[in-house]
Amino acid sequence: MSAPLILLDIAGAVATVTLNRPDKLNAFNEAMHGELACALDRIEDDGAVRAVLLTGAGRGFCAGQDLGDRVMGEGQEPIDLGETLERFYNPLIRRIRRLERPVVCAVNGVAAGAGANLALACDIVLAGRSAAFIQAFCRIGLVPDSGGTWFPPRLVGRARATGLAMLGEPLPAERAEAWGLIWRCVDDAQLIEEARALARHLATQPTRGLGLIKRALNASPGNDLDVQLDLERDLQREAGRTEDYREGARAFLEKRRPAFKGR
Repeated sequence: MSAPLILLDIAGAVATVTLNRPDKLNAFNEAMHGELACALDRIEDDGAVRAVLLTGAGRGFCAGQDLGDRVMGEGQEPIDLGETLERFYNPLIRRIRRLERPVVCAVNGVAAGAGANLALACDIVLAGRSAAFIQAFCRIGLVPDSGGTWFPPRLVGRARATGLAMLGEPLPAERAEAWGLIWRCVDDAQLIEEARALARHLATQPTRGLGLIKRALNASPGNDLDVQLDLERDLQREAGRTEDYREGARAFLEKRRPAFKGR
């Protein structure tokens, strides 16, 4: 029996998802997409899960698409790579972005192509000092996908995003942090424990409120100020009706630590 391509461990309120094709630098094939979708199904169905940690097994986070699955032979019809995005990558990125629970990503080693953009789709990204982000698409005549033309321009600006996309040069983790592409660069030996501690912390916070923050930030790039102010009003109204808001306000007035329940 072959090893699972996705490892899912739910401990307390944290679900840890590990990409598990280390011999292929965790590059995606169709089976791996299927297992990841099933893992996300379980997470979404489990109301006790209040934070998610995504990482990769072995010496790399994710090398993107396994090209062995997508290379055409001589004389064969071209493979429809757009269909691959429509069936697998686009639903995955949308799903992570709309999951109203915080998603922490621990990038160990290389994050290339769709693997880099999968990391950037997460809410808070930590990277080991030896990690690097590579928009490798230009090296094989392709366009950045899985959000590769959406996340970088908004995170680091058009000039830097264009250089990353057209040159395909590795961006070291320390520079990724300095540019604002990721939250933090940490020593390799501390990466997974720091990421776990962050996920555990987030799992104790007001989950509904964090989900609403995520919804507001996702909408912000497409909204003008007036529309965003209206959205903030509506989401604040929703947040103000939660148990966690009542607990947080009481704890503040009583000068004690709040005990949030994620409701």
